Amino acid sequence: MTEGRAHFPIEPWALTETSIDHASLAVNESVFALANGHIGMRGTLEEGEPSVVPGTYLNGYFEERPLPYAEAGYGFPEMGQTVVNVTDGKLIRLLVGDSPLDLDYGHVVAHRRTLDLRAGVLERCTEWRSPNGRTVEVKSTRLVSLTRRSIAAIRYEVRCTDDGGDLYVALQSDLLANEVVENSGSDDPRAAAALRKPLVSEQHTGKGRHAVLVHRTKTSGLRMAAGMDHDVLTPDSANEELEVSADLARYTLAARLPAGEKLRLTKYLAYGWSSRRSAAAVRDQVEGVLGIAKLAGWERLVSEQRELLDGHWAQADVTIEGDDELQQAVRVGMFHVLQAGLRAERQPIPAKGLTGPGYDGHAFWDTETYVLPVLTYTAPEAVRDALIWRWSTLDLARERARVLGQQGAAFPWRTIRGEETSGYWPAGTAAFHVNADIADAVARYWHATQDDSFDVDHGTEMLVETARLWASLGHMDDGRGFRIDGVTGPDEYTAVVDNNVYTNLMAQRNLREAAAAVARRPEVAARLQVTDDEVAGWREAADHMRIPFDDELGVHMTSEGFTRHQEWDFDGTPPDRYPLLLHYPYFEIYRKQVVKQADLVMALHLRGDAFTHEQKVADFAYYEARTVRDSSLSAAQQAVVAAEVGQLDLAYDYWGEAALTDLQNLHGNSGHGLHIASLAGGWTVAVAGFGGMRDHDGQLSFAPRLPSRLTGLGFRVVYRGRCLRVRITQEQAVYQLVSGEDLEITHHGEPITVTSAEVVREVPPAPQVEPVRQPTHCAPRRRGR
Repeated sequence: MTEGRAHFPIEPWALTETSIDHASLAVNESVFALANGHIGMRGTLEEGEPSVVPGTYLNGYFEERPLPYAEAGYGFPEMGQTVVNVTDGKLIRLLVGDSPLDLDYGHVVAHRRTLDLRAGVLERCTEWRSPNGRTVEVKSTRLVSLTRRSIAAIRYEVRCTDDGGDLYVALQSDLLANEVVENSGSDDPRAAAALRKPLVSEQHTGKGRHAVLVHRTKTSGLRMAAGMDHDVLTPDSANEELEVSADLARYTLAARLPAGEKLRLTKYLAYGWSSRRSAAAVRDQVEGVLGIAKLAGWERLVSEQRELLDGHWAQADVTIEGDDELQQAVRVGMFHVLQAGLRAERQPIPAKGLTGPGYDGHAFWDTETYVLPVLTYTAPEAVRDALIWRWSTLDLARERARVLGQQGAAFPWRTIRGEETSGYWPAGTAAFHVNADIADAVARYWHATQDDSFDVDHGTEMLVETARLWASLGHMDDGRGFRIDGVTGPDEYTAVVDNNVYTNLMAQRNLREAAAAVARRPEVAARLQVTDDEVAGWREAADHMRIPFDDELGVHMTSEGFTRHQEWDFDGTPPDRYPLLLHYPYFEIYRKQVVKQADLVMALHLRGDAFTHEQKVADFAYYEARTVRDSSLSAAQQAVVAAEVGQLDLAYDYWGEAALTDLQNLHGNSGHGLHIASLAGGWTVAVAGFGGMRDHDGQLSFAPRLPSRLTGLGFRVVYRGRCLRVRITQEQAVYQLVSGEDLEITHHGEPITVTSAEVVREVPPAPQVEPVRQPTHCAPRRRGR
């Protein structure tokens, strides 16, 4: 699939397309996607054409397929999991006379489609002249409810805009299962085969304007139901008909439309799925939800959506003065992060959210490391649910650890249900840092919320089981500390190495947080049979964690011996040979000093308490010259650390790259779904980068500084029942509590107490540092320069 770059007018609270551009069609389907964490609907037009990937997804609903191996090995995962395009309820086809509305045919007089970030709806207005010369205006508003988890709705209006007399039109409102999707988003042919008509019909019912289809997957055995009902408003006589079959339910409304009059259809949709309940039970659930949706009515659904988002933005908005394009991009990113996780309710948050089939719909470590930190300080209830989903997979993680010969729990590198589904073990199984990333998210949530019930029922157990993994996986090396060998850190270009600094430092925090958790929850420690000797072992391992350092160069090694590897020939690498993994063998990449994505640099951020400022400056400069950013995960982390060490304008460039990853399709694959972690990076760079917020050991600290091109930055965070507002200019920072009791923080190391009155502090000048360089052809994508 060839993907172009979309072009959107700059608006503070909206994203708008003003024409149909086939080159950017797939990207727009992703960026205009609506979701709530349970249901996801790509931004295809209601009429179904033109489209590229017309996906509708349910979180956690997938099909299984065998994983291919040229040579099998012990412990290799056997089955893959792939998200399924479920029954499509977005379809409302329109016939104008005898001509179907298709924007590839006839003449588009005007077209405008807007994602409204405050209302949480996708609005569209198209004026179209059919081949037979008749002109209609079509308006639609689409909503996936953030307040009612199983409900979506569409209002569709048609008005005759010519003077040709009465116009006869027909609307065909569909539920369509086993929709043909030419490009699944996966390069695995077995995945494509598994997704060819993946749904098996079990029941189909309908009456009047109401229909429900029930299906199950062939291999995974998951059952789902989709239902629709309608309200109609017609200006004149109309005929109605409903037909229902195994894979298609169609409600047809034919009407006579006098000139200037309009026909309105309101379509209510409900979705549900289960791995346990019967077809009848799932059908009845959807029937009940449809009844609730229709009773609530369109206006209430819309007003509830706006009310929820008003509350969210009041405690989460980021304001940027001096860059309207970045302002728009950051808000779009935050909106999609919220959509990805708000109503996931004990299901994973996939790397693409529910915006497309990319990565097979899998969740990775970046959920905990990129997405959950944003939600922890803006929508903590969503974090609780996401972490409880991880907890619900503990037995699978314990079994995976047992297969690998380890103690505790080994969470999967990529998954939908909780099993490991990565077929490439150097980047999958060996990437044990995912366990520390999960523990880090657990500890961050606890410190930020003081949620005692979560700590007792879920959090402490996850900290204990991940600590047990590290104690088992590593070992004490006399005189050289606690080693963790044969692992892969976040950088997938440096695989199966000894003592990856990021992994070791995150494991160190994991061990210490587990020890603290069992100390405050002795009843949980007793239930998990944690002994004093075990805790002493965790503390000893943490205190003696091996952190490789090159004394000659004065920098940390991303892993043991990395700085002694041969340098990559960046000058001899043409720009069209990136990303490297698609043009060079992994063997060649693994043994050179080249970094795919920020690894040690990310440790400088997340474990900044383990480094001196001088070490951060030196480490950042060293790895900046070797990081090619072949991953969308890299730019945000590089931006945060660049801002901290005084490279403010470089951080600003990376901020734009992270926030605009999908709006400008910088990696050429946004049509398969959005990069939710990179979009989360828009918030992260604002708050942790230029706001300088850190949360080491649950203590909030700020060290704000702005790049030269910005005149102001504002953001809000929620913390332990408080809402803190921070406003930054080039000269000063203002802290104020919007709600809650007094809060102790630090500003550039100075302890201050924040109250409902403004607390103003000067912003010190940035430290003077030498310019840094990037590999040839790998400078950040600068905007407007």
